[in-house]
Amino acid sequence: MKKLVMLSAMLMAASALAQEDAEFDCANTSVQWQLNECEAQAWQEADEQLNAQYQESRRVMKAWDAEASDMAGAEEALVRAQRAWIAFRDAQCTFRGYQARGGSMEPMLIYGCQAELTRQRTLQLKEQTDLMGGN
Repeated sequence: MKKLVMLSAMLMAASALAQEDAEFDCANTSVQWQLNECEAQAWQEADEQLNAQYQESRRVMKAWDAEASDMAGAEEALVRAQRAWIAFRDAQCTFRGYQARGGSMEPMLIYGCQAELTRQRTLQLKEQTDLMGGN
């Protein structure tokens, strides 16, 4: 019974520490796992913005195809380009991670690369969409 009480106390203490660690300021940290988490969050936010822009771009390309039947195929070209871009991004960022291969910094490098390239791609899609009749 004594061991069970001690184990419970240790688990509660570990849980409290984990909760404290979960709240940190990405601008003011130098702890590697937190830096990794910050870059993962940045990539997730960039990916959400990309997905929203991609949906808007597909909507505009469908409208373009409907209006310009002799030049239809914009939506299909967008889908092919996006799939190729995702493969490029993933390969490029894996390559960038080799600077710290196997180390605790590798995820930060990969996530940072993914966030950077994803933000760039979002801008590319927006520019192309605007040129083709988007808002």
